[in-house]
Amino acid sequence: MSDSAWLSTRRRRDAWIFLLPMLIVLALVAAWPLLRTIWLSFTDANLLKSDQQPKWVGLENYITHNATDGRWYGVLVDPQWWKSVKNTFLFTVVTVSIETVLGLMIALVLNRPFWGRGLVRAAVLIPWAIPTVVSARMWRWMLNDQYGIVNHLLMLLNVIDHPLAWTTDSKLFMTSVVIVDVWKTTPFMALLILAALQMLPKECYEAAQIDGVHPLKVFWRVTLPLIRPALMVAVIFRALDALRVFDVIYVLTGIQDQSMTMSIYARQQLIDFSEIGYGSAASTLLFFIIALLTILYVALGRVNLEGD
Repeated sequence: MSDSAWLSTRRRRDAWIFLLPMLIVLALVAAWPLLRTIWLSFTDANLLKSDQQPKWVGLENYITHNATDGRWYGVLVDPQWWKSVKNTFLFTVVTVSIETVLGLMIALVLNRPFWGRGLVRAAVLIPWAIPTVVSARMWRWMLNDQYGIVNHLLMLLNVIDHPLAWTTDSKLFMTSVVIVDVWKTTPFMALLILAALQMLPKECYEAAQIDGVHPLKVFWRVTLPLIRPALMVAVIFRALDALRVFDVIYVLTGIQDQSMTMSIYARQQLIDFSEIGYGSAASTLLFFIIALLTILYVALGRVNLEGD
């Protein structure tokens, strides 16, 4: 064995030794609950039957045909489940898109030198630092149709002529959820993008300035391609978080059919209806949807990077 091959093997072995404690802890706190949930999704486990051992029912929680009435039952044929899937993807696409654009704009501003930049950077992070439940409750008061300050300000500016029920009106509560989530999570996107901007080589910009290249062209040809890997990471992290959204919607609007997401649907089945098996099936589907989308996004991003 050559010295380089021996060194490579030793580094690989040392890497696994260092990673082993983390992998063991991860298996205990993540893998075991996940496997347990997947197993429960194939049983008839119910909180009201805690004295009975769950029975294996196969795919009945996912999809099953009842020969008696000729109807199909299960998560995969439940209209409310597919409504929650639609709501989740709509929420994810809208919020992540807005937060990416706003986060990029804020990061570009914070990357420029100006007086008080450190204070502004700290202030921008305040919404992200506030716990989600606290911020959702705060916004619920602010958006209240009777004494909320948002309606009061909009009426003073003659934007509206009567108070709006932001969190109860079926036409407005998704808008209110998007507003709250964008306010809460845009600083996270800005922070990750700003970290990427701080690592960019100054020589490229100095050369572009000497050559008289327009700043907008520099952004599209230099800045954006260089920060794209970090931008992809930020979008992946944020999309994963948005697909699992629960707390901000649950606190802000409660459980409503029109605003129900996959996480809220699973929680309703698990807790409100005591259907552990059925709720575990919904949770398992949510996990595999997120895993599949993550693999596809990473694979497409790798192809694009290799193509460049």
